[in-house]
Amino acid sequence: MGIFLGLAAAFNWGVADFAARFATRRTGALRALLFMQLTGFVALTVGMAATGHWARFFPAFRWSIWAWIVVAGILSALGALALYRSFEIGMLALVSPIASSYPALTVVLAISTGERLTRAHALGVTAVIIGVIIAAVALPAKDAAVENAAVSARDHRAHLLRGVPWALTAALVFGVNYWILGFRIMPVFGGFASVWVIRLVSFLLLAVLLRPLGQRLEVPRGSTAWLILFMGLTDTTGFVANNFAFKQEEIAIATVLASLYGVVTLLFAAVFLQERLGRRQWAGVALIFAGVALVSM
Repeated sequence: MGIFLGLAAAFNWGVADFAARFATRRTGALRALLFMQLTGFVALTVGMAATGHWARFFPAFRWSIWAWIVVAGILSALGALALYRSFEIGMLALVSPIASSYPALTVVLAISTGERLTRAHALGVTAVIIGVIIAAVALPAKDAAVENAAVSARDHRAHLLRGVPWALTAALVFGVNYWILGFRIMPVFGGFASVWVIRLVSFLLLAVLLRPLGQRLEVPRGSTAWLILFMGLTDTTGFVANNFAFKQEEIAIATVLASLYGVVTLLFAAVFLQERLGRRQWAGVALIFAGVALVSM
């Protein structure tokens, strides 16, 4: 069940991030993320209230656990903002796999805090991480990345790499954040309540950042509003599945499986945006799937 939940998280996050590529370019990374977080928070509020057992979702109050979940909410907002900024200015087929390489850090932290993996699982985790790196560093062909064939090789490379620093920032922040979720929060919080609190904290932080970053609170309309609604529902579903996976599987394995969202986004970009992949990228994708097979043993 934990493996299924990890893969479900990857699929939902991959779909949400593909949609985010369009939303961020229409309304900006900050506003797209702000209303995505609000959508997820409202959806979870309605779902949890409908059960009639609101109190059972939350643990007894302890300063330490609530401090950790506030930190997770802040990191979630900052990591997602960096990710969405990379979608806004970068090439989706490149920045998404880079951002999804965060398990490299999470796995190191998990092992350093006492988690042990079987040999097959360790090989699978390693294969997935290497596959993500290969897929990320192998730049696609020029004609798939830029529309103007006259652009110089230097300008072409600069165009491809615009969003990479933001994607790397997202990977580092997510790597720490998912370790905190797996080891500090999920042993106490439930899957729904943890996402509810993190969505609330993230929304409030992003709302506070609007004015300092020179942004206005403009409610999206029309097709953009529907797109952000779809993003909020799929992203939140992925987050809930990921947190439940933490309760079912080793943190390292669940994290690596969920990180496959980068591959989902990459494949969507190849099919629908014609961001063609090179041979080394396809080799990275194949290695990722081999790693998933080993993790599933």
